[in-house]
Amino acid sequence: MPRNDQVTRQWHVLQRLEGSKRGLTLGELLTGLPSDLARHPRTIRRDLEALEAAHFPLLTERVEGCVRWRLLDGFRNVPALSLSPTELMALTFTRHLLLPLEGTEIKAALDSALQKAIARIPPPAMELVRQLEQSFSVGLGPHKRYREHRLTIDILTKAITRARTVQMRYFSASRNAASRREVNPYRLRYVAGGLYLIAYCHWRKDVRMFAVERIKSLTLTNHPYQMPLHFDLEAYVENALVVMQGKQIEVELHFDKMTAAWAKDRVWHASQQSKKLKNGQLRMTLTVADTRELVGWVLSFGSGVRVVEPDSLRVAVEEEAKKIVGQ
Repeated sequence: MPRNDQVTRQWHVLQRLEGSKRGLTLGELLTGLPSDLARHPRTIRRDLEALEAAHFPLLTERVEGCVRWRLLDGFRNVPALSLSPTELMALTFTRHLLLPLEGTEIKAALDSALQKAIARIPPPAMELVRQLEQSFSVGLGPHKRYREHRLTIDILTKAITRARTVQMRYFSASRNAASRREVNPYRLRYVAGGLYLIAYCHWRKDVRMFAVERIKSLTLTNHPYQMPLHFDLEAYVENALVVMQGKQIEVELHFDKMTAAWAKDRVWHASQQSKKLKNGQLRMTLTVADTRELVGWVLSFGSGVRVVEPDSLRVAVEEEAKKIVGQ
């Protein structure tokens, strides 16, 4: 039995116990679990023993001839957090940050937590929050919306948790066509206003990144998978400027004085290093993936940037600029 199944089942057992004041029998715990997690009562008993070994305060009582399990009083609800009024007020601003995930379980959980926080803010403080919102706002920039993709996100989350492959029909923007594939889902990654699935593609025989909104249909299978021990998810994404993967190259850019004034204050990539030059100019170096994404980013600075190295990137930028002029 996969370790993820055991952890998921114990999570559900805890959720059931949290919601019960009088406790639950083995049968009631078993009945309340999702059908694909349900096992023999002996399995649930072992889960309870594992939770006790992890120092969850479980109590057993015999009620009307039945043994019932429950959590110790006072443990079913986490004690109120000692947050200051200003900390609570600051939390209310975060509700805007995940607007693109509206309609998903992640956003629903955040909204629920924030509602509880807001309920603790005195009316005078809430008036101050509203006043602050008039002088401080959150701009998300370009982003995608995921309300209509809630089921897709839920299935992917379940597949990742249980280490199960998924079969999907995926639309490839580069090929302008849809194809059917089976993938091992490793992680969902939210970056630059978009949600992406990092997964091993059985068709391509490689780890790829898939845009969630381009998944046209999705089916969770019973096929287990195991992420290779040598695979490092963070290392996989670290070279991408945003999301696109490619050959790693060393890039050197020179910005003129006007462009350097705002380019120098942003972290464009974790590898970037900047140095001020004469006349207010700026030298920036990065180690990133060689992709169309990189070419587009350089072009976004217009005539305020010059590609020093490598020659291949300079040529690609020049050719793309000529195409733009030609159109």
